[in-house]
Amino acid sequence: MTLMAVVVIVMMLVIVVGNIVYGGLGTINWKFLTHPPEQGMEAGGVFPAIFGTVFLVILMVIAVVPIGVLTAVYLYEYTRPDSWITHLIRIAINNLAGVPSIVFGLFGLGFFVGFIGSGIDSVFFYDEGPVWGQPAIIWAALTLSLLTLPVVIVATEEALRTIPQEFKEASYALGATKLQTIIRIIIPQAMPGIFTGSILAVSRGAGEVAPIMFTGAAYYLPYLPAKLNDQFMELGYHIYVMATQSPDVEKTKPILYGTVLVLLLLTFLLNFVAILIRSRMRKKRANV
Repeated sequence: MTLMAVVVIVMMLVIVVGNIVYGGLGTINWKFLTHPPEQGMEAGGVFPAIFGTVFLVILMVIAVVPIGVLTAVYLYEYTRPDSWITHLIRIAINNLAGVPSIVFGLFGLGFFVGFIGSGIDSVFFYDEGPVWGQPAIIWAALTLSLLTLPVVIVATEEALRTIPQEFKEASYALGATKLQTIIRIIIPQAMPGIFTGSILAVSRGAGEVAPIMFTGAAYYLPYLPAKLNDQFMELGYHIYVMATQSPDVEKTKPILYGTVLVLLLLTFLLNFVAILIRSRMRKKRANV
């Protein structure tokens, strides 16, 4: 029964990926990867969307990993499992993981754009137009970081549980404080698990559309995002727009397939880089 389930899942994966590769492989070429869209998305390439997606994912990882790691360390090292604070935080994390992504988009629009961004404008740019109180790549990245935060917390906690207790006891026996032990022993040992959480976060965040469509993604831009308060194009949103807003869907279908294939390859590439770094760290730790 288990083998049958595995075969069915693998076959479905092969059919879906095979269909995307078959439909998109003929579209991908150097011009498609390095040029902006042309003629109302019916020609040209997807370079601005590739650039925006990579920029967005990097900002998201920078935002989510420190917060997720600190939260996991606090839960595992500083709180009692039976305390009400621990229960409260875990309930919040579980609920956060179950919230639909469109709700994150509306929250990002109200909190990051409407509250924080407009607050910054009212204090520092009150005589100018909206500078930070508008959809921007930083708000989209922070919204995605909230979406992927439970993934990083859970993966980091699992990594912390695998560290032998003897390592901590040896550190304490040498006179190290708890903070020194966490910084110099526990975090380095847990880095492979932290990278696993980052990989899962990248996989989840790179393909999300709903959280960014209100907070920063644009239909078309003639420039690349150069500042944190710039809007940006993103592959997932680009696919959504071409599939739903194009006046001639049949004409844009090859570009649509090509864009989906580029998104898949880009996600695999980002994951591969993270897996490569994680493997190097594991080898380095094994040789210590």
